[in-house]
Amino acid sequence: MSLKYAVLAALLEGEASGYELSKVFDVSLANFWPATPQQLYRELERLAGDGLIEARTVPQERRPTKRLFALTEAGREQLAVFAAEPTRRPTAIRDEFLIKMQAMDGVDPAAVRALVEERRAWALGKLARYERVRERLLDGRTEEEHLREADRVGPYLTLAAGIAFERENARWCAYALTVLDGRRAPAGPAGQTLG
Repeated sequence: MSLKYAVLAALLEGEASGYELSKVFDVSLANFWPATPQQLYRELERLAGDGLIEARTVPQERRPTKRLFALTEAGREQLAVFAAEPTRRPTAIRDEFLIKMQAMDGVDPAAVRALVEERRAWALGKLARYERVRERLLDGRTEEEHLREADRVGPYLTLAAGIAFERENARWCAYALTVLDGRRAPAGPAGQTLG
C-alpha cells in the first residue's frame, strides 16, 4: 500500500490543510502508517495532480495563504475500491528495538533495561495520547452509543487498534523488565555472584 490511500482515508474526515493532515497522521494514523510532513505535502501534490483531491487557497490575515485539500468524487471512488480489495500480505514487524532484544545477551544489563524502560515510557505516552483522542471522539457518549450513532466508525476502530497495540507494548515491556530483573548474575570464582 502507498501513502496515497492513507491520505485519502484521512481526508474522509473533511477538508484539511497539509498542517492539519500532519496532525491527523501524528495522532491517529501514525500507529499503523507513519509519514513525515514532507512526505504528506509531496503526496498531496501528486493526488491533486491525479484529480483524486482538489486544493483551494484561503487568504489569511497576517499569515500565509492556506491551502485546503478535499476528496474529489474520483478520490472517493478509488478509496472505496481500495478498501474493498483483499489485503495483499499480513502485517510484518520491522523494529530495530526487537533486533536489539534478540542480541541483548552479553550486553550490559543496565543498558538493556534502559532500552526497555524507554520503550515502555514511549508506549505509555502514546497510549495516553490515544486515550485523549478517544475521549474527544466519544464526546460524552459511551462506546456503544458512539458506535451505534456516529456517521463513521472507521476512525474509532483504527484508534482502538492503536490503543490495543500500545497497551500490549507496555505489557510486554513490563514482562521483559520482570525477566531482566529475575535473571541471576553469572557466578564468579568460588561460587561468588558477580554484579
